[in-house]
Amino acid sequence: MEAIASSSNVASKKKHIFNAQEYLASCGVSRKVVEFQRSEKVYSQGDPATHVFYIQKGGIKLSVVNEVGKEAVVGMLGPSDFFGEGGMAGQSARISTATAITHTTILVIGKKEMVRVLHAEHAFSDAFMAHVIARNIRIEQDLVDQLLNSSEKRLARALLLLARYSMQDRTEEILPKVSQETLAEMIGTTRSRVNFFMTKFRKLGFIGYDGGLHINPSLLNIVLHE
Repeated sequence: MEAIASSSNVASKKKHIFNAQEYLASCGVSRKVVEFQRSEKVYSQGDPATHVFYIQKGGIKLSVVNEVGKEAVVGMLGPSDFFGEGGMAGQSARISTATAITHTTILVIGKKEMVRVLHAEHAFSDAFMAHVIARNIRIEQDLVDQLLNSSEKRLARALLLLARYSMQDRTEEILPKVSQETLAEMIGTTRSRVNFFMTKFRKLGFIGYDGGLHINPSLLNIVLHE
C-alpha cells in the first residue's frame, strides 16, 4: 500500500510540474507566434528592445558587429531558450542581432506582458530565473573556453552545445545547419581550421553526415582530454 501511495504522489507531482511552453502558449498570455526562415533576422543591433522571445523550435544566432563591420557570434540558442530579455533590465536598444539558423518558430511577448506574467505565475518566474542564471554560467564558461582552450577543444564544445548534448540528456544529437564560417566566428578561428578539425572528427567517428550533422557523444572526449 505504501508503494502504491508513493507512486501516486509522484504521479501527482508530475502532473503539477509547471510547463513554461504550455503557459506561454495559453490564451491568457498576450503573445504572437512568428515563424522565421533560415538567415532571417528576428531583430537587428540597435533596434528598440520592446519584446522578449521564446524559441519553440529551431535555433537562433546572436551576433554583434563593430564599427568596421567585423562580426562576432556571441551566442547560439535552441528550443526552450529565451532571448531579448535585456529590455526588461533597462536596455533600450538591442546590443546584438538575432538571426534564425534554421526554420524557427518563436513566441513574441511584449515587455510589459512579460513583467505581468512573471509577477502572476511564480513557477514561471522560477523557470525564467533559472534560465537567466544558466545563461550567466554559460557566458562564464565561454570566456574560460576562449581564454584557456585550444581551437580544437573550442570547436568540440561548440558542437556539443549546439547539439544540446549533456551527461544527463542525450536526446538531441543532430545539429541544425550551421556553416563552417559561423562555427569559426563562434570559436575565434578561421574557416580552414574548422574544416581541418571537422574532417578529423569525422575520420575519428565523432561526427557523421547522414541526413544532417550527427554528433557522437564520444566527442566529449576531446573536451575532457588534457
